[in-house]
Amino acid sequence: MPPKILVITGPTASGKTWLAVELAKLRGGEVVSADSMQIYRRMDIGTAKPTPEEMQGVPHHMIDVADPEEDFSVARYVDMAARCVEDILDRGKLPILAGGTGLYVDSLLSGRTFAAFDGDSPLRAQLEERFAREGGEPLLRELALADPESAARLHPNDAKRVIRALEVFLTTGKTITQHNRETLALPPRYRALTLSLDFQRREDMWARIDRRVDQMMERGLEEEVRALLRSGVPKRCTAMQAIGYKELAAAVSGEGSLEEAAAQVKLRSRQYAKRQRTWFRRSEGAKGLLWGPEPNFADVLHRSTAYMEEFGI
Repeated sequence: MPPKILVITGPTASGKTWLAVELAKLRGGEVVSADSMQIYRRMDIGTAKPTPEEMQGVPHHMIDVADPEEDFSVARYVDMAARCVEDILDRGKLPILAGGTGLYVDSLLSGRTFAAFDGDSPLRAQLEERFAREGGEPLLRELALADPESAARLHPNDAKRVIRALEVFLTTGKTITQHNRETLALPPRYRALTLSLDFQRREDMWARIDRRVDQMMERGLEEEVRALLRSGVPKRCTAMQAIGYKELAAAVSGEGSLEEAAAQVKLRSRQYAKRQRTWFRRSEGAKGLLWGPEPNFADVLHRSTAYMEEFGI
């Protein structure tokens, strides 16, 4: 039987960190972050990374594991996070996977594997050079000969995915479609109880998001972004495309005011929260925990522990 773990999901600003810490204290757990931006060092305020005070002594994993200049993949996350979970289980503790990056959560729970690749390999460099020189059409036609299903789904301008699909086939002899089909047939790696935090009314979620952005600005998000740029982190790297960083990087470079940037961060955060809600509502068997206009922390904690007892953790 796969081991049991606890998963806490929900849109941004829904209280995942708070609930994970409270349940970890009650059950002797450790938190494994499932946030695609909290992995980056020196990006603390804009990612809402938990502070030492918020962690309350509970160990947190998969935070500050990469530099902002790095291109961090879901495959790398699954590999590192699975090792964290296994170590927690081996020590007799409860792993609590908490975060809002649905792809990270689903990939880790499913036991999904990823075709190995090296971002600095000669093959990757050759394909990237060909794409830059010839454009996407010739590479997509080449992909269609080996993997028509993938080719039909991809746009010629989608350099990252076209190159990746060709790289998988040329490296492994298997198409990425075949690889994905085989991994989907694997049994789940863990049995998970999923607690899904959300809001009864979207207006309450929006208000919570807006307050959080205001707090980030007060805590010094502008200076955090300036420090990253001064250290040489490129404006166009993946980490700097995160909500909060992209808008502030533009503002400190003279492209608009800080007030306009903050307003854009609020808008993009609300749009992201909407996408997160759509993703997590597809989770079968997830236990919904809804906040009202005034959050009832005691009720959410009571219901969470009841679900855990029923599940056997």
